[in-house]
Amino acid sequence: MSTFDDRERAEEARYALDQETQFKINARRNKLLGLWAAELLGLKDADADVYAKSVVIADLEEAGDDDVVRKVRGDLEKAGLTRTEAQVREEMARLLPIAREQIINDIKG
Repeated sequence: MSTFDDRERAEEARYALDQETQFKINARRNKLLGLWAAELLGLKDADADVYAKSVVIADLEEAGDDDVVRKVRGDLEKAGLTRTEAQVREEMARLLPIAREQIINDIKG
């Protein structure tokens, strides 16, 4: 029975690690999206970093990506820049593999 328990614990640990890694990937993607939007908004250096962090924090409001899309689109619209929801989601999709690669490289050290 201990072999089964060991396997079950290993599966649970792997699942937890996978979930943590996916969270980090999404957070990195949102940071990259924030930096993309910051550039469009004309923000630089520390201001761009602060804005990117605000995009990451916005993702904690609700499950899924809608809160991030809503924040970025709203901020762009306030600045007189028009980006459709589809355009923001396309940028998110473009940035996801970049974020994944960055996080995997961070884990590998």
